[in-house]
Amino acid sequence: MPITTCVFDAYGTLFDVAAAARQAAAEPEFPHLADNAATLANLWRQKQLQYTWLRAITGAHCGFWQVTQDGLDWALEACGLAGDPKLRQRLLDLYWELQAYPEVPAMLTALKDAGLNTAILSNGSPDMLEGAVHSAGIGALLDDVLSVESVGIFKPDHRVYDLVGQRFGCDKGQVLFVSSNGWDAAGAAGYGFATAWVNRAGEPVDRLPWVPDHILSDLTTIPDLAKP
Repeated sequence: MPITTCVFDAYGTLFDVAAAARQAAAEPEFPHLADNAATLANLWRQKQLQYTWLRAITGAHCGFWQVTQDGLDWALEACGLAGDPKLRQRLLDLYWELQAYPEVPAMLTALKDAGLNTAILSNGSPDMLEGAVHSAGIGALLDDVLSVESVGIFKPDHRVYDLVGQRFGCDKGQVLFVSSNGWDAAGAAGYGFATAWVNRAGEPVDRLPWVPDHILSDLTTIPDLAKP
């Protein structure tokens, strides 16, 4: 079945989530972050994701902004930086201004030129996603931005992946789902999407019942994968 619709996870896939810590570390107000920026960014992202899973399992859903703040607070404490409210606020502000990875605009343009639907499917809340899309300047290259808030549970619950077919009227086999999260790509594969895992860090494949159809180092070749 030919691909008609390319759907992307947002944070870590289209948008560089580590950029907030890197940017803050480069600013003169926060010299103490320089040695901890990479560690902080990694811990922040890990806890952010862990909290989405725990909230989904326990039925304690909240907006993605809450788990983003909670994850940051845990990471700041783990790095010995919990007593700096100015740094905390700066990192949160920067999260609303994340830039897309360099290859994203050309990749999305190629998909649109090929006549494919393009969309985001994200744990992010609508206002967060709107801010990221605007900051990255890619709004004109997306047909829609789909948020889990419309179903009230985080990925990889199948109700989230259902949103794609509901929006575009396509079969599961017509969707190429792209994520930088191995667990997300696996969950989407189990759902029935064609999947691509953008494994920028060269991590091992998750030990799950499903594996992604494609493993990539960046998004450059996505238009080739979507060709009939």
